[in-house]
Amino acid sequence: MFKVECADGWGHCFARLDNSIKRQIARKIDKLAFPINARHLLHGLPYFVVQVGQYRIVFEEIGATRILLFVGAHKQYEMWLAEQRI
Repeated sequence: MFKVECADGWGHCFARLDNSIKRQIARKIDKLAFPINARHLLHGLPYFVVQVGQYRIVFEEIGATRILLFVGAHKQYEMWLAEQRI
């Protein structure tokens, strides 16, 4: 089992979402406490991504802790990813 934590700025990302998608994302976050199939980002970044419809949740796995870094629509995800590669 994993411990799920939120990074600084996570609340801002989550607060911008519509209430209907917040419920779906919250259910997916609950599942992150257990082993789950997540896509590892390419380009040498230490992040994993899971999808909820057209939204992406990005997290980092350090030992038995998963740290939530970002949630947003695909376009927002692409902008966030570009910032991480700087």
